[in-house]
Amino acid sequence: MTTTDKKQETAVLVAVATTGQSAEKTQEHLQELAFLTETAGVRASKAFMQKLKQPDARTYVGKGKLAEIAAYVKENGIDSVIFDDDLSPAQVRNLEQVLECKILDRSLLILSIFSQRAQTAQARTQVELAHYQYMLPRLTRMWSHLSRQNGGVGTRGGPGEKELETDRRIVRDRITLLRDKLKKIEKQSTTRRKGREQAVRVALVGYTNVGKSTLMRSMAKADVLAENKLFATLDATVRKVVHDQIPFLLTDTVGFIRKLPTTLVESFKSTLDEIREADILLHVVDVSHPGCEEQIEIVNRTLSEIGAADKPTILVFNKVDLYQPEQATGKDGDEATFEDTLTRLKSTYWNRQDLAAVFVSAQQCQHLDELWQVVMQEVGKVYYTIFPNYLSQAG
Repeated sequence: MTTTDKKQETAVLVAVATTGQSAEKTQEHLQELAFLTETAGVRASKAFMQKLKQPDARTYVGKGKLAEIAAYVKENGIDSVIFDDDLSPAQVRNLEQVLECKILDRSLLILSIFSQRAQTAQARTQVELAHYQYMLPRLTRMWSHLSRQNGGVGTRGGPGEKELETDRRIVRDRITLLRDKLKKIEKQSTTRRKGREQAVRVALVGYTNVGKSTLMRSMAKADVLAENKLFATLDATVRKVVHDQIPFLLTDTVGFIRKLPTTLVESFKSTLDEIREADILLHVVDVSHPGCEEQIEIVNRTLSEIGAADKPTILVFNKVDLYQPEQATGKDGDEATFEDTLTRLKSTYWNRQDLAAVFVSAQQCQHLDELWQVVMQEVGKVYYTIFPNYLSQAG
Protein backbone atom coordinates (compact mmCIF):
# COMPACT_ATOMS: atom_id res chain seq x y z
CA MET A 1 0.00 0.00 0.00
CA THR A 2 1.41 3.39 -0.98
CA THR A 3 1.41 6.39 1.31
CA THR A 4 -1.34 7.95 -0.81
CA ASP A 5 -3.70 4.99 -0.33
CA LYS A 6 -6.39 5.66 2.21
CA LYS A 7 -6.97 2.98 4.83
CA GLN A 8 -10.54 1.72 4.68
CA GLU A 9 -12.57 2.66 7.71
CA THR A 10 -13.75 -0.26 9.86
CA ALA A 11 -16.87 -0.56 11.94
CA VAL A 12 -18.62 -2.82 14.41
CA LEU A 13 -22.40 -3.31 14.07
CA VAL A 14 -24.74 -3.57 17.05
CA ALA A 15 -28.42 -4.53 17.29
CA VAL A 16 -30.87 -5.52 20.02
CA ALA A 17 -33.48 -8.29 19.72
CA THR A 18 -36.47 -7.13 21.79
CA THR A 19 -39.69 -8.80 22.89
CA GLY A 20 -41.33 -7.45 19.75
CA GLN A 21 -38.55 -8.56 17.39
CA SER A 22 -37.13 -12.07 17.18
CA ALA A 23 -33.42 -12.87 17.08
CA GLU A 24 -33.87 -14.23 13.54
CA LYS A 25 -35.44 -10.97 12.35
CA THR A 26 -32.72 -8.98 14.12
CA GLN A 27 -30.07 -10.98 12.26
CA GLU A 28 -31.77 -10.04 8.96
CA HIS A 29 -31.69 -6.40 10.02
CA LEU A 30 -27.99 -6.70 10.88
CA GLN A 31 -27.34 -8.07 7.38
CA GLU A 32 -29.09 -5.03 5.92
CA LEU A 33 -27.07 -2.78 8.23
CA ALA A 34 -23.91 -4.48 6.95
CA PHE A 35 -25.01 -3.75 3.36
CA LEU A 36 -25.66 -0.11 4.32
CA THR A 37 -22.20 0.05 5.90
CA GLU A 38 -20.60 -1.40 2.77
CA THR A 39 -22.51 1.09 0.61
CA ALA A 40 -21.04 3.89 2.76
CA GLY A 41 -17.54 2.57 1.96
CA VAL A 42 -16.90 1.15 5.43
CA ARG A 43 -15.88 -2.45 6.19
CA ALA A 44 -18.05 -4.18 8.79
CA SER A 45 -15.61 -6.13 10.96
CA LYS A 46 -18.02 -7.82 13.38
CA ALA A 47 -21.68 -7.77 14.43
CA PHE A 48 -22.94 -7.94 18.01
CA MET A 49 -26.51 -8.80 18.99
CA GLN A 50 -28.09 -8.85 22.45
CA LYS A 51 -31.52 -10.02 23.58
CA LEU A 52 -33.25 -7.44 25.80
CA LYS A 53 -36.85 -6.53 26.58
CA GLN A 54 -36.01 -3.12 25.16
CA PRO A 55 -32.80 -1.21 24.39
CA ASP A 56 -31.03 0.15 27.46
CA ALA A 57 -31.96 3.81 27.98
CA ARG A 58 -28.38 4.75 28.87
CA THR A 59 -26.18 2.73 26.53
CA TYR A 60 -28.56 0.84 24.17
CA VAL A 61 -26.98 -2.53 25.19
CA GLY A 62 -26.34 -3.94 28.66
CA LYS A 63 -23.22 -3.30 30.71
CA GLY A 64 -21.63 -6.71 29.99
CA LYS A 65 -22.25 -6.54 26.23
CA LEU A 66 -20.92 -2.98 26.12
CA ALA A 67 -17.69 -4.12 27.84
CA GLU A 68 -17.38 -6.93 25.26
CA ILE A 69 -17.81 -4.46 22.39
CA ALA A 70 -15.33 -2.02 23.97
CA ALA A 71 -12.69 -4.76 24.29
CA TYR A 72 -13.10 -5.76 20.63
CA VAL A 73 -12.97 -2.13 19.46
CA LYS A 74 -9.75 -1.49 21.38
CA GLU A 75 -8.02 -4.75 20.38
CA ASN A 76 -8.79 -4.33 16.67
CA GLY A 77 -8.45 -0.56 16.27
CA ILE A 78 -12.05 -0.14 15.10
CA ASP A 79 -12.93 3.34 13.80
CA SER A 80 -16.66 3.44 14.51
CA VAL A 81 -19.55 1.52 16.07
CA ILE A 82 -22.86 1.58 14.18
CA PHE A 83 -26.18 0.88 15.91
CA ASP A 84 -29.24 -0.47 14.09
CA ASP A 85 -31.64 1.94 15.82
CA ASP A 86 -31.69 5.67 16.40
CA LEU A 87 -29.82 6.75 19.51
CA SER A 88 -30.69 9.57 21.89
CA PRO A 89 -28.09 12.31 22.50
CA ALA A 90 -27.53 10.90 26.00
CA GLN A 91 -26.93 7.38 24.62
CA VAL A 92 -24.40 8.71 22.11
CA ARG A 93 -22.58 10.65 24.81
CA ASN A 94 -22.43 7.63 27.15
CA LEU A 95 -21.30 5.29 24.37
CA GLU A 96 -18.54 7.67 23.25
CA GLN A 97 -17.19 7.79 26.78
CA VAL A 98 -16.94 3.99 27.00
CA LEU A 99 -16.03 3.01 23.43
CA GLU A 100 -13.79 6.03 22.68
CA CYS A 101 -14.54 5.96 18.94
CA LYS A 102 -17.05 7.41 16.48
CA ILE A 103 -20.67 6.45 17.22
CA LEU A 104 -23.28 6.32 14.45
CA ASP A 105 -26.91 5.29 14.54
CA ARG A 106 -28.90 3.96 11.60
CA SER A 107 -30.28 7.37 10.58
CA LEU A 108 -26.86 9.03 10.53
CA LEU A 109 -25.47 6.17 8.43
CA ILE A 110 -28.30 6.53 5.89
CA LEU A 111 -27.80 10.30 5.82
CA SER A 112 -24.09 9.75 5.14
CA ILE A 113 -24.91 7.47 2.20
CA PHE A 114 -27.37 9.99 0.81
CA SER A 115 -24.69 12.69 1.11
CA GLN A 116 -22.26 10.56 -0.90
CA ARG A 117 -24.76 9.69 -3.62
CA ALA A 118 -26.55 13.02 -4.11
CA GLN A 119 -25.71 14.28 -7.60
CA THR A 120 -28.10 17.12 -8.44
CA ALA A 121 -28.55 20.46 -6.69
CA GLN A 122 -31.99 19.36 -5.52
CA ALA A 123 -30.76 16.11 -3.99
CA ARG A 124 -27.81 17.81 -2.32
CA THR A 125 -30.08 20.46 -0.83
CA GLN A 126 -32.57 17.84 0.39
CA VAL A 127 -29.83 15.79 2.04
CA GLU A 128 -28.17 18.81 3.64
CA LEU A 129 -31.51 19.93 5.08
CA ALA A 130 -32.16 16.45 6.50
CA HIS A 131 -28.66 16.40 8.00
CA TYR A 132 -29.14 19.73 9.81
CA GLN A 133 -32.57 18.65 11.06
CA TYR A 134 -30.95 15.50 12.44
CA MET A 135 -28.15 17.52 14.08
CA LEU A 136 -30.23 20.22 15.79
CA PRO A 137 -31.52 18.20 18.78
CA ARG A 138 -28.10 16.53 19.17
CA LEU A 139 -25.91 19.63 19.43
CA THR A 140 -25.60 19.50 23.24
CA ARG A 141 -23.13 16.62 23.27
CA MET A 142 -20.84 18.39 20.77
CA TRP A 143 -19.78 20.89 23.45
CA SER A 144 -19.60 18.54 26.45
CA HIS A 145 -15.78 18.69 26.34
CA LEU A 146 -15.89 22.40 27.28
CA SER A 147 -17.83 21.58 30.45
CA ARG A 148 -15.18 19.02 31.42
CA GLN A 149 -12.45 21.64 30.91
CA ASN A 150 -14.22 23.85 33.44
CA GLY A 151 -14.30 21.18 36.13
CA GLY A 152 -17.72 19.91 35.15
CA VAL A 153 -19.48 22.95 36.57
CA GLY A 154 -21.42 23.71 33.40
CA THR A 155 -22.87 27.01 34.64
CA ARG A 156 -25.07 29.14 32.40
CA GLY A 157 -23.11 31.65 30.39
CA GLY A 158 -20.00 29.44 30.26
CA PRO A 159 -18.12 28.88 26.97
CA GLY A 160 -20.02 25.66 26.25
CA GLU A 161 -23.37 27.36 26.74
CA LYS A 162 -22.44 30.29 24.50
CA GLU A 163 -21.01 28.06 21.78
CA LEU A 164 -24.08 25.82 21.95
CA GLU A 165 -26.50 28.71 21.53
CA THR A 166 -24.41 30.09 18.68
CA ASP A 167 -24.40 26.72 16.95
CA ARG A 168 -28.14 26.30 17.40
CA ARG A 169 -28.74 29.71 15.84
CA ILE A 170 -26.41 28.91 12.92
CA VAL A 171 -28.11 25.56 12.31
CA ARG A 172 -31.63 27.05 12.52
CA ASP A 173 -30.63 29.81 10.09
CA ARG A 174 -29.17 27.24 7.73
CA ILE A 175 -32.35 25.12 7.93
CA THR A 176 -34.45 28.19 7.07
CA LEU A 177 -32.16 29.03 4.14
CA LEU A 178 -32.27 25.47 2.79
CA ARG A 179 -36.06 25.28 3.12
CA ASP A 180 -36.40 28.51 1.13
CA LYS A 181 -34.03 27.13 -1.51
CA LEU A 182 -36.03 23.89 -1.71
CA LYS A 183 -39.28 25.82 -2.10
CA LYS A 184 -37.85 27.52 -5.19
CA ILE A 185 -36.69 24.18 -6.58
CA GLU A 186 -40.10 22.63 -5.80
CA LYS A 187 -41.84 25.45 -7.70
CA GLN A 188 -39.69 24.63 -10.73
CA SER A 189 -40.47 20.92 -10.31
CA THR A 190 -44.20 21.66 -10.02
CA THR A 191 -44.05 23.73 -13.21
CA ARG A 192 -42.34 20.83 -15.03
CA ARG A 193 -44.94 18.36 -13.75
CA LYS A 194 -47.77 20.63 -14.89
CA GLY A 195 -46.43 20.23 -18.40
CA ARG A 196 -47.00 16.49 -18.03
CA GLU A 197 -50.65 16.67 -16.98
CA GLN A 198 -51.79 15.49 -20.41
CA ALA A 199 -49.61 12.38 -20.16
CA VAL A 200 -50.06 9.08 -18.36
CA ARG A 201 -47.55 8.89 -15.51
CA VAL A 202 -46.21 5.57 -14.24
CA ALA A 203 -43.87 5.52 -11.21
CA LEU A 204 -41.54 2.72 -10.13
CA VAL A 205 -41.61 2.35 -6.35
CA GLY A 206 -40.18 -0.22 -3.97
CA TYR A 207 -37.64 -1.06 -1.33
CA THR A 208 -34.10 0.03 -2.11
CA ASN A 209 -31.98 -2.31 -4.28
CA VAL A 210 -34.89 -4.36 -5.64
CA GLY A 211 -34.02 -3.63 -9.27
CA LYS A 212 -36.15 -0.57 -10.09
CA SER A 213 -33.42 1.13 -12.10
CA THR A 214 -32.62 -2.09 -13.99
CA LEU A 215 -36.31 -2.43 -14.85
CA MET A 216 -36.34 1.22 -15.92
CA ARG A 217 -33.44 0.56 -18.29
CA SER A 218 -35.22 -2.45 -19.78
CA MET A 219 -38.56 -0.71 -20.26
CA ALA A 220 -37.35 2.74 -21.34
CA LYS A 221 -34.19 1.60 -23.18
CA ALA A 222 -32.54 4.44 -21.30
CA ASP A 223 -29.09 4.91 -19.82
CA VAL A 224 -30.11 4.92 -16.16
CA LEU A 225 -27.68 4.17 -13.32
CA ALA A 226 -28.26 0.65 -11.97
CA GLU A 227 -25.96 -0.64 -9.24
CA ASN A 228 -26.07 -3.42 -6.68
CA LYS A 229 -25.97 -0.83 -3.93
CA LEU A 230 -28.54 0.74 -1.64
CA PHE A 231 -29.93 4.11 -2.75
CA ALA A 232 -28.32 4.06 -6.20
CA THR A 233 -31.10 6.46 -7.24
CA LEU A 234 -31.88 9.61 -5.23
CA ASP A 235 -33.35 11.85 -7.91
CA ALA A 236 -36.53 11.01 -9.75
CA THR A 237 -35.58 10.05 -13.32
CA VAL A 238 -38.32 10.53 -15.92
CA ARG A 239 -38.29 8.97 -19.39
CA LYS A 240 -40.88 9.04 -22.16
CA VAL A 241 -41.87 5.56 -23.32
CA VAL A 242 -43.99 4.63 -26.34
CA HIS A 243 -45.44 1.11 -26.49
CA ASP A 244 -48.16 -0.10 -28.86
CA GLN A 245 -48.33 3.48 -30.17
CA ILE A 246 -49.36 4.76 -26.72
CA PRO A 247 -46.95 7.18 -24.98
CA PHE A 248 -46.50 7.46 -21.23
CA LEU A 249 -43.94 8.80 -18.75
CA LEU A 250 -41.98 6.30 -16.65
CA THR A 251 -40.37 7.57 -13.44
CA ASP A 252 -37.71 5.89 -11.31
CA THR A 253 -37.83 7.07 -7.68
CA VAL A 254 -35.74 6.84 -4.52
CA GLY A 255 -36.01 3.48 -2.79
CA PHE A 256 -37.61 3.07 0.62
CA ILE A 257 -36.00 1.29 3.55
CA ARG A 258 -36.84 0.14 7.05
CA LYS A 259 -36.64 3.01 9.56
CA LEU A 260 -36.08 5.62 6.85
CA PRO A 261 -35.24 8.83 8.77
CA THR A 262 -38.29 11.09 9.00
CA THR A 263 -36.07 14.07 8.19
CA LEU A 264 -35.30 12.49 4.82
CA VAL A 265 -38.98 11.81 4.10
CA GLU A 266 -39.72 15.48 4.86
CA SER A 267 -36.78 16.78 2.85
CA PHE A 268 -37.53 14.59 -0.18
CA LYS A 269 -41.11 15.86 -0.42
CA SER A 270 -40.69 17.20 -3.96
CA THR A 271 -39.14 13.95 -5.15
CA LEU A 272 -41.93 11.95 -3.51
CA ASP A 273 -44.45 14.19 -5.30
CA GLU A 274 -43.56 12.22 -8.42
CA ILE A 275 -45.12 9.20 -6.68
CA ARG A 276 -48.10 11.11 -5.31
CA GLU A 277 -48.96 12.54 -8.73
CA ALA A 278 -48.46 9.30 -10.70
CA ASP A 279 -51.46 7.61 -12.29
CA ILE A 280 -50.10 4.07 -11.85
CA LEU A 281 -47.51 2.57 -9.51
CA LEU A 282 -45.24 -0.35 -10.35
CA HIS A 283 -44.33 -1.74 -6.93
CA VAL A 284 -41.11 -3.65 -7.60
CA VAL A 285 -40.25 -6.47 -5.15
CA ASP A 286 -37.06 -8.53 -4.86
CA VAL A 287 -38.72 -11.94 -4.64
CA SER A 288 -35.35 -13.59 -3.94
CA HIS A 289 -34.87 -11.62 -0.72
CA PRO A 290 -35.76 -13.59 2.44
CA GLY A 291 -37.39 -10.51 3.96
CA CYS A 292 -39.39 -9.47 0.89
CA GLU A 293 -42.74 -9.70 2.71
CA GLU A 294 -41.54 -7.23 5.34
CA GLN A 295 -40.20 -5.01 2.56
CA ILE A 296 -43.62 -5.01 0.86
CA GLU A 297 -45.24 -3.95 4.15
CA ILE A 298 -42.67 -1.16 4.65
CA VAL A 299 -43.25 0.21 1.14
CA ASN A 300 -47.04 0.03 1.55
CA ARG A 301 -46.79 1.80 4.91
CA THR A 302 -44.58 4.54 3.42
CA LEU A 303 -46.99 4.97 0.50
CA SER A 304 -49.80 5.45 3.02
CA GLU A 305 -47.75 8.03 4.91
CA ILE A 306 -47.20 10.12 1.77
CA GLY A 307 -50.82 9.74 0.60
CA ALA A 308 -50.23 7.43 -2.37
CA ALA A 309 -51.67 4.13 -1.15
CA ASP A 310 -54.92 4.29 -3.13
CA LYS A 311 -53.37 4.39 -6.61
CA PRO A 312 -53.72 1.56 -9.16
CA THR A 313 -50.74 -0.67 -8.39
CA ILE A 314 -49.03 -3.52 -10.20
CA LEU A 315 -46.84 -5.80 -8.07
CA VAL A 316 -43.71 -6.63 -10.05
CA PHE A 317 -41.90 -9.55 -8.44
CA ASN A 318 -38.37 -9.14 -9.78
CA LYS A 319 -35.22 -11.34 -9.63
CA VAL A 320 -37.14 -14.56 -10.21
CA ASP A 321 -33.90 -16.01 -11.62
CA LEU A 322 -32.32 -15.64 -8.16
CA TYR A 323 -35.25 -17.08 -6.20
CA GLN A 324 -34.27 -20.21 -4.27
CA PRO A 325 -37.15 -22.02 -2.56
CA GLU A 326 -36.52 -24.80 -0.05
CA GLN A 327 -37.32 -27.45 -2.65
CA ALA A 328 -35.60 -26.06 -5.74
CA THR A 329 -36.28 -28.98 -8.07
CA GLY A 330 -38.18 -29.35 -11.31
CA LYS A 331 -40.95 -31.77 -12.26
CA ASP A 332 -38.56 -34.66 -12.91
CA GLY A 333 -36.40 -34.07 -9.85
CA ASP A 334 -33.80 -32.10 -11.80
CA GLU A 335 -32.59 -28.66 -10.86
CA ALA A 336 -35.43 -26.17 -11.15
CA THR A 337 -35.52 -24.12 -14.35
CA PHE A 338 -36.73 -20.54 -14.61
CA GLU A 339 -40.13 -21.81 -15.78
CA ASP A 340 -40.33 -24.26 -12.84
CA THR A 341 -39.64 -21.40 -10.44
CA LEU A 342 -42.16 -19.20 -12.22
CA THR A 343 -44.87 -21.87 -11.96
CA ARG A 344 -44.14 -22.32 -8.26
CA LEU A 345 -44.31 -18.57 -7.58
CA LYS A 346 -47.56 -18.16 -9.49
CA SER A 347 -49.15 -20.81 -7.27
CA THR A 348 -48.41 -18.76 -4.12
CA TYR A 349 -50.74 -16.26 -2.44
CA TRP A 350 -48.61 -13.48 -3.94
CA ASN A 351 -50.40 -14.04 -7.25
CA ARG A 352 -53.57 -12.51 -5.83
CA GLN A 353 -56.67 -11.91 -7.90
CA ASP A 354 -57.44 -8.51 -6.34
CA LEU A 355 -54.07 -7.03 -7.34
CA ALA A 356 -52.19 -7.36 -10.61
CA ALA A 357 -48.98 -9.34 -10.07
CA VAL A 358 -46.22 -10.14 -12.57
CA PHE A 359 -43.08 -12.26 -12.09
CA VAL A 360 -40.01 -11.19 -14.07
CA SER A 361 -36.24 -10.96 -14.19
CA ALA A 362 -35.30 -7.44 -15.27
CA GLN A 363 -31.60 -8.33 -15.36
CA GLN A 364 -32.18 -11.32 -17.65
CA CYS A 365 -35.05 -9.62 -19.55
CA GLN A 366 -37.29 -12.62 -18.84
CA HIS A 367 -41.10 -12.42 -18.95
CA LEU A 368 -41.10 -8.70 -19.63
CA ASP A 369 -43.71 -9.33 -22.34
CA GLU A 370 -46.21 -10.31 -19.64
CA LEU A 371 -45.30 -7.19 -17.69
CA TRP A 372 -45.89 -5.04 -20.76
CA GLN A 373 -49.31 -6.61 -21.27
CA VAL A 374 -50.42 -5.82 -17.72
CA VAL A 375 -48.87 -2.33 -17.72
CA MET A 376 -50.46 -1.33 -21.02
CA GLN A 377 -53.88 -2.48 -19.83
CA GLU A 378 -53.63 0.02 -16.96
CA VAL A 379 -51.96 2.72 -19.07
CA GLY A 380 -54.69 2.35 -21.69
CA LYS A 381 -57.45 2.96 -19.14
CA VAL A 382 -55.91 6.29 -18.16
CA TYR A 383 -54.87 7.26 -21.68
CA TYR A 384 -58.32 6.76 -23.18
CA THR A 385 -59.79 8.83 -20.34
CA ILE A 386 -57.44 11.71 -21.19
CA PHE A 387 -57.89 11.25 -24.95
CA PRO A 388 -61.38 9.75 -25.42
CA ASN A 389 -61.31 10.41 -29.17
CA TYR A 390 -58.13 8.40 -29.72
CA LEU A 391 -59.93 5.09 -30.36
CA SER A 392 -62.31 6.56 -32.93
CA GLN A 393 -59.46 8.35 -34.70
CA ALA A 394 -57.40 5.14 -34.70
CA GLY A 395 -60.35 3.23 -36.11
